[in-house]
Amino acid sequence: MAVPVPSNKVRSQHLKNTNAHGFHLEYSEKKSVDEILSTPTGKYELSKDYPKGKNRLYHADNLGVLASLLEDNSVCGKVKLVYIDPPFSTAASFESRKQKHAYDDHLVGPAFVEALRERLILIHRLLADDGALYLHLDERMIFHFRVILDEIFGSKNFRNCITRKKCNPKNYTRKTYGNVADYILFYTKSDTYIWNRPVEVWDEAKAIKEYQYIDVDGRRYKKVPIHAPGVRNGETGKEWRGKLPPPGKHWQYLPSKLDEMDARGEIYWSSTGNPRRKIYFESSAGIPIQDIWMDMRDAHNQNIHITGYPTEKNPALLTRIIEASSNPGDLVMDCFAGSGTTLATASKLGRQWIGVDLSEEAIKTILHRFMHGTERMGDFVNEPEKAPSSPQLGHSTFVLFNEVKGNHEFMKQNDIKLCPPVSIINKSEQGILFNIGNSHLNTLTSVAKNSTNIIKPYTSKESFTKILLSDAKLA
Repeated sequence: MAVPVPSNKVRSQHLKNTNAHGFHLEYSEKKSVDEILSTPTGKYELSKDYPKGKNRLYHADNLGVLASLLEDNSVCGKVKLVYIDPPFSTAASFESRKQKHAYDDHLVGPAFVEALRERLILIHRLLADDGALYLHLDERMIFHFRVILDEIFGSKNFRNCITRKKCNPKNYTRKTYGNVADYILFYTKSDTYIWNRPVEVWDEAKAIKEYQYIDVDGRRYKKVPIHAPGVRNGETGKEWRGKLPPPGKHWQYLPSKLDEMDARGEIYWSSTGNPRRKIYFESSAGIPIQDIWMDMRDAHNQNIHITGYPTEKNPALLTRIIEASSNPGDLVMDCFAGSGTTLATASKLGRQWIGVDLSEEAIKTILHRFMHGTERMGDFVNEPEKAPSSPQLGHSTFVLFNEVKGNHEFMKQNDIKLCPPVSIINKSEQGILFNIGNSHLNTLTSVAKNSTNIIKPYTSKESFTKILLSDAKLA
């Protein structure tokens, strides 16, 4: 394997140039950052069924929630970890295992990119300086969002593109390799971030293979070089114990530090006088986790407990991420909450959380999970007498906020459609002035009579009427 020779000067200059003139993803209708940061805040009311608790669950569009949280001093700049598993731009609809409609994933292309980009920009503002983002996507959009996140976070704050094996091998009939992987982009807000290195526990076979040697005291160890790539002109590039570092290398430690290590018996000298460092098995917490995760598949046998919500993720996956990038008591957020795996896992690990989802089925699933636990995957097929797992949260641990519906929701619920193209004439503190087809004018007016919203008709022309909606927030 080729080992690159690091150059701090070159890397520093490269990152400086990249931040100033790096890659950008260009497409039509890409908004400015200032425009996105001025996104109208949502309006929410507290559910009488879940009125108190330190954690928050929002049944709402996450864009308005994120905009609202920017104005919440208890949240903005204090979120330590955001994990999101948004729709994957599949142009499909999804149902639960009980054939309930869960959500639509119909945005594709630039429309999908911009919708998610808006939310990522707001998320970046909500993160603490030592916070991190994990964005879960598949092969359709992962490469687009590597560029987008470099724009938002800066390329120097990219940490990993994690490859996860999501399922068992497939027997594809089409002429491609089996698709068993998806991806997680890991970014931090700064160079100083929370990091609790995740490790895999040693088993005996792996320990014996890795730590092959045993000293006189019966302690198992391995030998590693004490030099590293790159030439240094300081102390680490000079002679130690009559030996220079190998060509193109330098000592990993100052000669004085190497003397201390040798005095403690931590340096192994070969018969040819080559020094190597002893690393003892007892000092190892485990095998450091790498960026390919083969052990984090989603539910893959009938005995695994699940909620039945589509695209539900493995709790072990969220455990690894939450433990690595947050500490007990920290605030974790998932604004595409889905089945609630992030929220349930965060609670189990002693973190506070904020969850958001627009899907009614998602909110029902989360509440059922909190109150009644999960069920065996096989029970969704066979429908026997179910034995759910233990409840995961009580009523007093979280509050539920529901979105207060505005004029755009009246229009959606009554099938009132703006005639395309939507013509927004003017925006002011009074509301939004736009054109609407006359065929819908009577319906819109009758709906509004029962609301507190003001609707003022303007002049009619041909098949359109100018309408002013107060507090309107068009989707």
